[in-house]
Amino acid sequence: MAKPKNTSHSGAGQLRIIAGEWRSRKLDFPHVEGLRPTPDRVRETLFNWLSPYIQGAKVLDVFAGSGALFLEALSRGAAKGLALDSNREAISNIRENMGILRCTTGQVQQTDALRYLDATPSEIFDVVFLDPPFNKELLKPACDLLEQRGWLTDEAWVYTESESRPSELGLPANWRLHREQKAGGVHYALWQREAVQTPVAQ
Repeated sequence: MAKPKNTSHSGAGQLRIIAGEWRSRKLDFPHVEGLRPTPDRVRETLFNWLSPYIQGAKVLDVFAGSGALFLEALSRGAAKGLALDSNREAISNIRENMGILRCTTGQVQQTDALRYLDATPSEIFDVVFLDPPFNKELLKPACDLLEQRGWLTDEAWVYTESESRPSELGLPANWRLHREQKAGGVHYALWQREAVQTPVAQ
């Protein structure tokens, strides 16, 4: 999604799908202020982390932006994906790129992410990507809603990008930090959800 104005990445250009069905395909993304894909090397690291889990997974990209994570996941064998973003141009561009790729396993929706998550889900997801605009206090509320509203499978994987260290984010207590990395001022982290055990009635 959008990043701070001092980011080193430009606001328009091309993204490259790294691996899978659409390997090395280059796609345009729109000139929206601050918009840029998660860098190739970070995406490659993330999907190396996720490689045992992405095949056949249902994925949710909450702040989809350029769609780089969403399309990479579908390219690598995710069974189904949903991308959300509030920006009409970003969503239109993802939809256009899906057409170019002849992708039939993804859906996109222009919506306010927090409002969308604050509802009863019609399905649950195995992998979730959270790359919100910085300095807008969106990450923690999104994570809380994912957990509280039941959007996640028992052992779901959640990827976050943030300006704060993972240990400072205050995410749900049953999310275990699996891997983390930092590039510049951005912290990248992969979490695994641990199912909450319901007490047995006496």
